[in-house]
Amino acid sequence: MSRSAQPLAIVSALPQELELLREATQDRRGLKLAGGFRAWRGVLDGREVVLAESGIGKVAMAMLATELILRHEPRLIVFTGVAGGLDPALHIGDAVIARRLIQHDAGLLQPDGLQVYQAGHLPFFNPTDELGFEPPEDLLGRAIKSMRGVDLQPVSDRPPQVGAGLVLTGDVFVNSPEMRRQLFARFGAQAVEMEGAALAQVAHHFDVPTLVIRALSDLAGEEAPSPGVFHHFLDVASANSAHVVRHLLPVLWENAP
Repeated sequence: MSRSAQPLAIVSALPQELELLREATQDRRGLKLAGGFRAWRGVLDGREVVLAESGIGKVAMAMLATELILRHEPRLIVFTGVAGGLDPALHIGDAVIARRLIQHDAGLLQPDGLQVYQAGHLPFFNPTDELGFEPPEDLLGRAIKSMRGVDLQPVSDRPPQVGAGLVLTGDVFVNSPEMRRQLFARFGAQAVEMEGAALAQVAHHFDVPTLVIRALSDLAGEEAPSPGVFHHFLDVASANSAHVVRHLLPVLWENAP
């Protein structure tokens, strides 16, 4: 497929995360993907896109990413959605563009705890010095630069911020102030979620660039039990992440490697 014919893929885990972008997509038509994933193709702000929902978790996202890459050969895959905040400097509604994604529940379990290691590797079998997956440096740089001055929907008197940082991925919903503090102390990560690093791992194997954008829907149990806070702020956080995607769309479309 020629590059000019390659769409930009936008994926989410939940319907709410993708809803605003799906509604804004013109000439939208449903797609049939293996595995029964919900997907559409159409034109978003003048650009050909494929939209798809994976469902929750790393395996679901890995399956969807593989199917999209093999069937539609996207020039770039963008994740839009929500996450739990780990960095005490961040607030609900803030958005984070992932500089790096690490699977915090992958590695070697020893008597003194989990040694987090690159997914797909072990220190005694196929060892590696790498930890995590990163988007192309030039693409990330242009995306961050273009975010200056973007306005997001506030959830308090403090205007939401957009930044870039480390995002953790794991097949657990973090609803623990203690675990939140441990993850931040250990990794210095800004957010934690359940799909991003799996998407990045698959895309890395197929040499497809990817960018993960997350807005904070909760603080991983710090302020109150996370499921309730998550549901309360899911829509506004999803809207903020979707707004970042649409703001970045010209940069993503023109400058994907």
